[in-house]
Amino acid sequence: MAQAKRASTPKRAIPVLTHREVRPAGIVLVSGPEDYFAETAITRLRDVLRAESPDLEITEIEASGYSSGYLTTLVSPSLFFEPRLVIIRGVQQCTDALIADVVDYTKIPVDGATLVLRHGGGVRGKKLLDAVRAAKDVAVEIDCQKPKPSELVDVVVAEVRGAGRRIEPQAAALLVAAFNTDLAELIGAARQLLTVTSDTITDEHVDKYFGGRVETTGFKIADAALAGRVRDALALVRHGFSTGLHPVPIVSAVASKLRIMAKVQGLSGSDAQIASRAGASPWQVGQARRELRDWDDSSLGRAITLVAETDHAVKGGGKDPQFAVERMLRCIALRDV
Repeated sequence: MAQAKRASTPKRAIPVLTHREVRPAGIVLVSGPEDYFAETAITRLRDVLRAESPDLEITEIEASGYSSGYLTTLVSPSLFFEPRLVIIRGVQQCTDALIADVVDYTKIPVDGATLVLRHGGGVRGKKLLDAVRAAKDVAVEIDCQKPKPSELVDVVVAEVRGAGRRIEPQAAALLVAAFNTDLAELIGAARQLLTVTSDTITDEHVDKYFGGRVETTGFKIADAALAGRVRDALALVRHGFSTGLHPVPIVSAVASKLRIMAKVQGLSGSDAQIASRAGASPWQVGQARRELRDWDDSSLGRAITLVAETDHAVKGGGKDPQFAVERMLRCIALRDV
């Protein structure tokens, strides 16, 4: 088993870099399934080459339509010997002709030409990949793996640091909570914060510009708990944690709903009449009234105390913030406060 595992491990004699470390080389293999990292790397490489040579010739083709011998045409010097950048996309769907031509090209690359091969993953083109990865002093590889949910905060921090700025870890976590399903959207939000702030990005900044997105998931979890749906609440929060949701907005959502319930408790009148007195919208008052059917003054007070204790735990006062949140949701959903 151990020998089989070693045999299947790709051999790389070339440098393996991140999308931030991309640099010119005769051949640049951009591998892995994360398109955002891949496109960032290709764009940065193109910008570097164009800055060095404004007359850079750029050609992009799809690997699935490649014909034998075409690579030679693409990399051959023009009449004025302008540098060339050739980008071949979709190498995971390449033709046999491309495999053969790239394998030959790795042995004698052309001066003044940069060949970029974008391979999104899979077994197709293995011979080509092996040849490039063995092309010492000729090629580099940009590894573009999809980050795990637990790594998204680090991705945001690195993005902001790369711009010469700083973001507080809790602020990065809140941003991940709002944009954890699309990496490009997440990085786009981080870059937007860079343009509208001038110093360290804090959770107040995230709340100001993206608070509505952060709250959406938190309030779904809070709604389930206050409605007594313990299984739904726990399933939602565990899914949230697995996709990078931070405990803070969950506790904040529960606290917000309990505050409205406390303000509405004992008041009479229509939802619209109470709304102006409670500082809430009529629909929030109507929801709070429905949720209050299972609560009295004493249990509501204990729930508010529990939420305050949980808030302290998730902001550094406890050892396991996620456990504290799950305990809070379970106790509230079961009315065990």
